[in-house]
Amino acid sequence: MIRDAKERIDLLITDVVMPQLDGPALVREVRGIRPDMKVIFISGYAEDAFRQRLDRDSNIDFLSKPFNLKQLASKVKDVIGSNSG
Repeated sequence: MIRDAKERIDLLITDVVMPQLDGPALVREVRGIRPDMKVIFISGYAEDAFRQRLDRDSNIDFLSKPFNLKQLASKVKDVIGSNSG
């Protein structure tokens, strides 16, 4: 979908753990297509432990589970509204 998108996609929200392709691998593929895309990872893992597994990437944000809709909306607003990327 990202590869064939006709319109700009501003944000990818993905879980860290998924079947077949985990979140970090997905982001590496997406960044090969759209290097400026912002990312929010959602996970039950601790952010510090997770960030050690990632390449140093400043355009990745993190939202810990569990979260409610208000927290998700706030994170999306923060990330989309930021001037990076």
